Amino acid sequence: MKKINLSTEQRKILGKKVKHLRKEGKIPANIFGKDFKSRSLTVEEADFRSVFKEAGETGVINVKVGTDEYPALVHSVQLDPRTDALLHVDFHKVNLKEKITTHVPIIIEGESPAVKSGIGLILQTINELEVESLPTDIPSEIKIEASKLEEVGQAIHVKDLEIDRDKVEVKNDPEDTVITVQTAEMKEEEPEEEVSPEEVEATAEKGKEEEEDGEETEDKKDKGKEEPKEEKTPEAEGKPEEKTQK
Repeated sequence: MKKINLSTEQRKILGKKVKHLRKEGKIPANIFGKDFKSRSLTVEEADFRSVFKEAGETGVINVKVGTDEYPALVHSVQLDPRTDALLHVDFHKVNLKEKITTHVPIIIEGESPAVKSGIGLILQTINELEVESLPTDIPSEIKIEASKLEEVGQAIHVKDLEIDRDKVEVKNDPEDTVITVQTAEMKEEEPEEEVSPEEVEATAEKGKEEEEDGEETEDKKDKGKEEPKEEKTPEAEGKPEEKTQK
């Protein structure tokens, strides 16, 4: 297996001051691991991009810090949401003799005859596979050859994937469907439109107004109803009761 090296430096600049490093083409980073005291690092952006393109998140990188060397995986990469500029990198130091659990991307290669003929569309339901293996045995990706999918209804399940199962243990259910061919007429359900806070507030306000209007209408109805007059007896009117002469 090819050894991928990445030179870094111990970082003393912390907090908000790291933005000055980025202006110099350097990226703040950290390396952490089991029974290992994390270290703050600095890496050249150009060097990291080159190494990351080759290793991805599943390839072991030999991280050099001065005279020290640590086998590690890229644990996370933080990007600026507006510009996609690199902001920070985390490395996970690994023990090459201990198995770890990680996720491997599933890549579809080639073209399905069903899609080419226009009778079907490919739907991929699983994009990553959860696996456990030694760090050096983790596959960089798992490929699926689309040319095998010739008819509508055909599917490829986890158990069908080509993996060296002597070295790699797959955590997903073997019967889970990875990709399937559906009829071209089938369309994905349109996602529900997100409601903005302003719309929520306006809807709530409208409901409140309708509720108040309803209460006001009920009050008017109640006031419009006349109470039945009680029939007054002679005693109530203060008139003497007439007696019948015998």
